[in-house]
Amino acid sequence: TMSTAVTTALPKYIDATQDTLTQGNYIADRSLATTLLLALKMGRPLVLEGADGDGKTATARVVSVTLSRPLGRLQCYEGLDVASAVYEWNHARQMIEIRLAEAVGDIVRERLGQDIFRNEFLIKRPLLQALEVTADGTAPVLLIDELDRTDEAFEAYLLEVLSDFQIT
Repeated sequence: TMSTAVTTALPKYIDATQDTLTQGNYIADRSLATTLLLALKMGRPLVLEGADGDGKTATARVVSVTLSRPLGRLQCYEGLDVASAVYEWNHARQMIEIRLAEAVGDIVRERLGQDIFRNEFLIKRPLLQALEVTADGTAPVLLIDELDRTDEAFEAYLLEVLSDFQIT
């Protein structure tokens, strides 16, 4: 198990990055600490590849815990679509809102159309959650697992999201 969160500040040096990971009970070699530090400083994604059990998931978890950042996970699989990865509308809740408006006779079509597409009716999936900055201005950690199981179109979409940090 990992210890509790240590700091929210980014480490300044490679040795400090290794120390931060060690505080989370994770021993990283210098090359991983260097790569992680650069990714954090530049605000860029870090892609870790390797065999099962190499510590990719553990790396994401320890970064999340030691830097006090939320951890999101996108589990990839064959047939994964944008709606499952980015967002969906809560159709059941939208229908309830429409029925309630009908019941009280408050049906102004334009307003109801706008009302049911508010943020509270949006089900945010891992990619959209990962693009939202927390209240203290830090970005969450997003673990994308088994990317090789998705199709090429989704991989291309994901690369676009990660390069631009926006959903199109």
